[in-house]
Amino acid sequence: MFSPVQKFADFVTYNVFKIPQGSKLASAVNFFIFDTIKIFILLFLIVFVITFIRSFFSPEKTREILSHKKQNIFLAHILAALLGIVTPFCSCSAVPLFIGFVEAGIPLGVTFSYLIAAPMVNEVALGLLYANFGLKIALIYVLSGEIIAIASGIVIGKLHLEKYVEDYVFKIKVGTVQIAEDKKTLKQRLKETLEFTIELIKKVWVFVVVGIGIGAFLHGYIPTGALAKIAGKNNPFAVVFATVLGIPLYSNAAGIIPLVSEFRRLGVSMGTSLSFMMSVTALSLPEMILLRRVLKPQLLGIFVAIVGCGIIITGYLFNFILG
Repeated sequence: MFSPVQKFADFVTYNVFKIPQGSKLASAVNFFIFDTIKIFILLFLIVFVITFIRSFFSPEKTREILSHKKQNIFLAHILAALLGIVTPFCSCSAVPLFIGFVEAGIPLGVTFSYLIAAPMVNEVALGLLYANFGLKIALIYVLSGEIIAIASGIVIGKLHLEKYVEDYVFKIKVGTVQIAEDKKTLKQRLKETLEFTIELIKKVWVFVVVGIGIGAFLHGYIPTGALAKIAGKNNPFAVVFATVLGIPLYSNAAGIIPLVSEFRRLGVSMGTSLSFMMSVTALSLPEMILLRRVLKPQLLGIFVAIVGCGIIITGYLFNFILG
Protein backbone atom coordinates (compact mmCIF):
# COMPACT_ATOMS: atom_id res chain seq x y z
CA MET A 1 0.00 0.00 0.00
CA PHE A 2 2.77 2.43 0.89
CA SER A 3 5.36 1.34 -1.70
CA PRO A 4 4.76 4.52 -3.79
CA VAL A 5 5.41 6.56 -0.63
CA GLN A 6 8.69 4.68 -0.09
CA LYS A 7 9.73 5.35 -3.69
CA PHE A 8 8.94 9.04 -3.21
CA ALA A 9 10.98 9.13 0.03
CA ASP A 10 13.89 7.45 -1.78
CA PHE A 11 13.68 9.93 -4.66
CA VAL A 12 13.66 12.99 -2.39
CA THR A 13 16.42 11.65 -0.14
CA TYR A 14 18.86 10.45 -2.79
CA ASN A 15 18.00 12.51 -5.88
CA VAL A 16 16.69 15.82 -4.57
CA PHE A 17 18.77 16.15 -1.38
CA LYS A 18 21.57 14.02 -2.88
CA ILE A 19 22.40 12.41 0.47
CA PRO A 20 24.74 9.41 0.05
CA GLN A 21 22.96 6.06 0.38
CA GLY A 22 23.88 4.07 3.47
CA SER A 23 24.74 7.14 5.54
CA LYS A 24 23.12 7.76 8.92
CA LEU A 25 21.68 11.06 7.71
CA ALA A 26 20.12 9.37 4.66
CA SER A 27 18.51 6.74 6.89
CA ALA A 28 17.08 9.40 9.21
CA VAL A 29 15.81 11.67 6.41
CA ASN A 30 14.31 8.77 4.45
CA PHE A 31 12.53 7.53 7.58
CA PHE A 32 11.20 11.02 8.35
CA ILE A 33 9.79 11.59 4.86
CA PHE A 34 8.24 8.12 4.58
CA ASP A 35 6.76 8.02 8.07
CA THR A 36 5.43 11.59 7.92
CA ILE A 37 3.45 10.89 4.75
CA LYS A 38 2.34 7.43 5.94
CA ILE A 39 1.22 8.60 9.40
CA PHE A 40 -0.73 11.58 8.04
CA ILE A 41 -2.50 9.41 5.44
CA LEU A 42 -3.45 6.89 8.14
CA LEU A 43 -4.34 9.68 10.57
CA PHE A 44 -6.73 11.32 8.10
CA LEU A 45 -8.43 8.06 7.13
CA ILE A 46 -8.75 6.74 10.70
CA VAL A 47 -9.95 10.02 12.22
CA PHE A 48 -12.46 10.54 9.41
CA VAL A 49 -14.00 7.07 9.73
CA ILE A 50 -14.07 7.08 13.54
CA THR A 51 -15.41 10.63 13.72
CA PHE A 52 -18.26 9.74 11.39
CA ILE A 53 -19.13 6.70 13.52
CA ARG A 54 -19.01 8.61 16.77
CA SER A 55 -21.13 11.44 15.38
CA PHE A 56 -23.96 9.21 16.59
CA PHE A 57 -22.58 9.25 20.18
CA SER A 58 -22.52 12.79 21.56
CA PRO A 59 -21.32 13.40 25.16
CA GLU A 60 -24.88 14.26 26.13
CA LYS A 61 -26.16 10.97 24.73
CA THR A 62 -23.39 9.11 26.57
CA ARG A 63 -24.40 10.81 29.82
CA GLU A 64 -28.02 9.85 29.20
CA ILE A 65 -27.14 6.19 28.59
CA LEU A 66 -24.99 5.92 31.71
CA SER A 67 -27.46 7.68 34.02
CA HIS A 68 -30.14 4.96 33.97
CA LYS A 69 -30.81 4.13 37.61
CA LYS A 70 -31.79 0.48 37.05
CA GLN A 71 -28.48 -0.42 35.45
CA ASN A 72 -26.32 -3.14 37.05
CA ILE A 73 -23.26 -1.35 38.43
CA PHE A 74 -20.76 -3.82 36.94
CA LEU A 75 -22.41 -3.57 33.52
CA ALA A 76 -22.38 0.21 33.92
CA HIS A 77 -18.58 0.13 34.30
CA ILE A 78 -18.26 -2.03 31.18
CA LEU A 79 -20.62 0.22 29.21
CA ALA A 80 -18.78 3.36 30.38
CA ALA A 81 -15.41 1.94 29.29
CA LEU A 82 -16.80 0.87 25.90
CA LEU A 83 -18.42 4.26 25.30
CA GLY A 84 -15.08 5.85 26.14
CA ILE A 85 -13.68 4.41 22.90
CA VAL A 86 -16.25 5.91 20.55
CA THR A 87 -17.21 9.23 22.15
CA PRO A 88 -15.32 12.49 21.55
CA PHE A 89 -12.76 13.28 24.24
CA CYS A 90 -9.77 15.53 24.77
CA SER A 91 -8.04 16.84 27.88
CA CYS A 92 -9.99 20.10 27.69
CA SER A 93 -13.31 18.21 27.91
CA ALA A 94 -12.38 16.27 31.07
CA VAL A 95 -13.77 18.82 33.54
CA PRO A 96 -17.15 19.56 31.87
CA LEU A 97 -17.70 15.85 31.25
CA PHE A 98 -16.90 15.01 34.86
CA ILE A 99 -19.28 17.68 36.16
CA GLY A 100 -22.01 16.60 33.75
CA PHE A 101 -21.71 12.94 34.73
CA VAL A 102 -21.78 13.70 38.47
CA GLU A 103 -24.75 16.05 38.05
CA ALA A 104 -26.62 13.32 36.15
CA GLY A 105 -26.23 10.99 39.14
CA ILE A 106 -23.73 8.65 37.49
CA PRO A 107 -21.68 6.90 40.23
CA LEU A 108 -18.16 8.23 40.74
CA GLY A 109 -16.53 4.91 39.87
CA VAL A 110 -18.48 4.60 36.61
CA THR A 111 -17.51 8.17 35.74
CA PHE A 112 -13.85 7.29 36.20
CA SER A 113 -14.19 4.16 34.05
CA TYR A 114 -15.25 6.48 31.23
CA LEU A 115 -12.63 9.16 31.93
CA ILE A 116 -9.85 6.54 31.94
CA ALA A 117 -10.99 4.65 28.85
CA ALA A 118 -11.67 7.73 26.70
CA PRO A 119 -8.06 8.98 26.38
CA MET A 120 -6.33 5.62 26.95
CA VAL A 121 -8.14 3.46 24.38
CA ASN A 122 -7.65 6.02 21.66
CA GLU A 123 -9.21 5.19 18.30
CA VAL A 124 -6.30 6.82 16.46
CA ALA A 125 -3.77 4.74 18.41
CA LEU A 126 -5.85 1.63 17.72
CA GLY A 127 -5.83 2.24 13.98
CA LEU A 128 -2.15 3.10 13.85
CA LEU A 129 -1.18 0.11 16.02
CA TYR A 130 -3.14 -2.17 13.69
CA ALA A 131 -1.48 -0.63 10.63
CA ASN A 132 2.03 -0.84 12.11
CA PHE A 133 1.99 -3.95 14.32
CA GLY A 134 -1.00 -6.04 13.26
CA LEU A 135 -4.34 -7.15 14.66
CA LYS A 136 -3.00 -9.09 17.66
CA ILE A 137 -1.22 -6.09 19.19
CA ALA A 138 -4.17 -3.79 18.49
CA LEU A 139 -6.65 -6.17 20.15
CA ILE A 140 -4.46 -6.70 23.22
CA TYR A 141 -4.09 -2.92 23.48
CA VAL A 142 -7.89 -2.42 23.45
CA LEU A 143 -8.56 -5.27 25.85
CA SER A 144 -5.89 -4.18 28.34
CA GLY A 145 -7.00 -0.55 28.23
CA GLU A 146 -10.63 -1.49 28.82
CA ILE A 147 -9.70 -3.79 31.72
CA ILE A 148 -7.65 -1.01 33.34
CA ALA A 149 -10.56 1.43 32.97
CA ILE A 150 -13.15 -1.00 34.34
CA ALA A 151 -10.99 -2.25 37.23
CA SER A 152 -9.86 1.26 38.20
CA GLY A 153 -13.43 2.54 38.16
CA ILE A 154 -14.61 -0.36 40.31
CA VAL A 155 -11.83 0.21 42.86
CA ILE A 156 -12.52 3.94 43.04
CA GLY A 157 -16.23 3.23 43.42
CA LYS A 158 -15.66 0.71 46.22
CA LEU A 159 -13.52 3.18 48.15
CA HIS A 160 -16.42 5.71 48.31
CA LEU A 161 -14.23 8.72 47.61
CA GLU A 162 -17.00 11.24 46.93
CA LYS A 163 -15.74 13.38 49.82
CA TYR A 164 -12.59 14.07 47.81
CA VAL A 165 -14.53 15.66 44.95
CA GLU A 166 -14.57 19.47 45.22
CA ASP A 167 -17.79 20.54 46.97
CA TYR A 168 -18.94 22.95 44.26
CA VAL A 169 -19.22 20.09 41.73
CA PHE A 170 -22.27 18.65 43.51
CA LYS A 171 -23.97 22.06 43.54
CA ILE A 172 -23.73 22.69 39.81
CA LYS A 173 -26.82 22.07 37.73
CA VAL A 174 -25.78 21.41 34.19
CA GLY A 175 -29.28 20.82 32.91
CA THR A 176 -30.14 19.09 29.68
CA VAL A 177 -29.19 20.14 26.20
CA GLN A 178 -31.56 19.54 23.33
CA ILE A 179 -29.57 18.18 20.45
CA ALA A 180 -30.71 17.41 16.93
CA GLU A 181 -27.99 14.79 16.37
CA ASP A 182 -30.43 12.13 15.20
CA LYS A 183 -31.99 14.50 12.65
CA LYS A 184 -28.76 15.26 10.81
CA THR A 185 -28.59 14.16 7.20
CA LEU A 186 -25.79 12.00 5.83
CA LYS A 187 -24.45 15.02 3.94
CA GLN A 188 -24.34 17.09 7.14
CA ARG A 189 -22.56 14.33 9.05
CA LEU A 190 -19.96 13.89 6.29
CA LYS A 191 -19.39 17.65 6.06
CA GLU A 192 -18.96 17.99 9.84
CA THR A 193 -16.75 14.90 9.92
CA LEU A 194 -14.43 16.34 7.25
CA GLU A 195 -14.28 19.71 9.07
CA PHE A 196 -13.51 18.02 12.41
CA THR A 197 -10.83 15.82 10.84
CA ILE A 198 -9.07 18.79 9.26
CA GLU A 199 -9.30 20.82 12.50
CA LEU A 200 -7.94 17.91 14.55
CA ILE A 201 -4.98 17.42 12.22
CA LYS A 202 -4.27 21.16 12.44
CA LYS A 203 -4.14 20.84 16.23
CA VAL A 204 -1.96 17.72 16.43
CA TRP A 205 0.37 17.98 13.44
CA VAL A 206 3.16 19.54 15.49
CA PHE A 207 3.13 16.64 17.98
CA VAL A 208 3.08 14.15 15.12
CA VAL A 209 6.02 15.77 13.31
CA VAL A 210 8.04 16.06 16.54
CA GLY A 211 7.35 12.39 17.34
CA ILE A 212 8.37 11.31 13.85
CA GLY A 213 11.43 13.56 14.03
CA ILE A 214 12.63 11.91 17.24
CA GLY A 215 11.90 8.52 15.73
CA ALA A 216 13.86 9.47 12.59
CA PHE A 217 16.88 10.48 14.67
CA LEU A 218 16.77 7.21 16.59
CA HIS A 219 16.35 5.30 13.32
CA GLY A 220 19.34 6.93 11.67
CA TYR A 221 21.83 7.29 14.50
CA ILE A 222 21.05 4.65 17.15
CA PRO A 223 21.95 1.06 16.16
CA THR A 224 19.36 -1.72 16.22
CA GLY A 225 19.06 -3.36 19.63
CA ALA A 226 20.94 -0.57 21.44
CA LEU A 227 18.35 -0.32 24.23
CA ALA A 228 17.78 -4.05 24.64
CA LYS A 229 19.89 -4.32 27.82
CA ILE A 230 18.35 -1.39 29.70
CA ALA A 231 14.76 -1.57 28.40
CA GLY A 232 14.35 -5.11 27.12
CA LYS A 233 12.04 -7.71 28.64
CA ASN A 234 14.85 -9.03 30.84
CA ASN A 235 15.04 -5.77 32.81
CA PRO A 236 12.39 -6.14 35.57
CA PHE A 237 12.19 -2.36 36.13
CA ALA A 238 11.85 -1.26 32.50
CA VAL A 239 8.03 -1.17 32.51
CA VAL A 240 7.92 0.84 35.75
CA PHE A 241 10.48 3.32 34.45
CA ALA A 242 8.64 3.76 31.13
CA THR A 243 5.31 4.35 32.89
CA VAL A 244 6.72 6.92 35.31
CA LEU A 245 8.63 8.62 32.48
CA GLY A 246 5.43 9.00 30.43
CA ILE A 247 3.29 10.64 33.14
CA PRO A 248 4.68 14.21 32.94
CA LEU A 249 4.87 14.15 29.13
CA TYR A 250 2.13 15.30 26.80
CA SER A 251 1.47 14.12 23.28
CA ASN A 252 -1.31 12.62 21.25
CA ALA A 253 -1.34 8.98 20.21
CA ALA A 254 -0.33 9.74 16.62
CA GLY A 255 2.83 11.39 17.86
CA ILE A 256 3.73 8.46 20.10
CA ILE A 257 3.27 5.59 17.62
CA PRO A 258 6.45 6.43 15.60
CA LEU A 259 8.39 6.33 18.88
CA VAL A 260 6.85 2.96 19.80
CA SER A 261 7.92 1.63 16.41
CA GLU A 262 11.49 2.84 16.93
CA PHE A 263 11.60 1.62 20.54
CA ARG A 264 10.79 -1.85 19.21
CA ARG A 265 13.63 -1.67 16.67
CA LEU A 266 16.04 -0.57 19.39
CA GLY A 267 15.20 -3.61 21.51
CA VAL A 268 12.60 -2.17 23.88
CA SER A 269 9.97 -4.82 24.63
CA MET A 270 6.41 -4.26 23.38
CA GLY A 271 4.98 -4.17 26.90
CA THR A 272 7.44 -1.48 27.94
CA SER A 273 6.79 0.55 24.78
CA LEU A 274 3.01 0.40 25.19
CA SER A 275 3.24 1.22 28.90
CA PHE A 276 5.02 4.41 27.91
CA MET A 277 2.35 5.21 25.31
CA MET A 278 -0.58 4.49 27.64
CA SER A 279 1.00 6.56 30.40
CA VAL A 280 1.42 9.55 28.09
CA THR A 281 -2.16 9.36 26.78
CA ALA A 282 -4.03 8.37 29.97
CA LEU A 283 -2.08 10.32 32.61
CA SER A 284 -0.98 13.41 30.72
CA LEU A 285 0.02 16.42 32.80
CA PRO A 286 -2.52 18.81 31.16
CA GLU A 287 -5.38 16.45 32.02
CA MET A 288 -4.17 16.16 35.62
CA ILE A 289 -4.02 19.96 35.93
CA LEU A 290 -7.57 20.27 34.58
CA LEU A 291 -8.93 17.47 36.77
CA ARG A 292 -7.46 19.18 39.82
CA ARG A 293 -10.21 21.78 39.38
CA VAL A 294 -12.82 19.17 40.32
CA LEU A 295 -10.81 16.63 42.35
CA LYS A 296 -9.09 17.18 45.68
CA PRO A 297 -5.39 16.19 45.76
CA GLN A 298 -6.14 12.94 47.62
CA LEU A 299 -8.49 11.62 44.89
CA LEU A 300 -6.26 12.86 42.09
CA GLY A 301 -3.33 11.02 43.68
CA ILE A 302 -5.39 7.83 44.08
CA PHE A 303 -6.52 8.11 40.46
CA VAL A 304 -2.93 8.43 39.18
CA ALA A 305 -1.72 5.58 41.43
CA ILE A 306 -4.48 3.14 40.42
CA VAL A 307 -4.22 3.85 36.68
CA GLY A 308 -0.41 3.84 36.85
CA CYS A 309 -0.40 0.43 38.55
CA GLY A 310 -2.85 -0.85 35.94
CA ILE A 311 -0.57 0.31 33.12
CA ILE A 312 2.47 -1.29 34.78
CA ILE A 313 0.65 -4.61 35.22
CA THR A 314 -0.48 -4.43 31.58
CA GLY A 315 3.10 -3.80 30.45
CA TYR A 316 4.36 -6.88 32.26
CA LEU A 317 1.42 -8.88 30.91
CA PHE A 318 2.23 -7.78 27.35
CA ASN A 319 5.85 -8.84 27.78
CA PHE A 320 4.75 -12.21 29.16
CA ILE A 321 2.17 -12.89 26.42
CA LEU A 322 4.42 -11.80 23.57
CA GLY A 323 7.43 -13.59 25.04
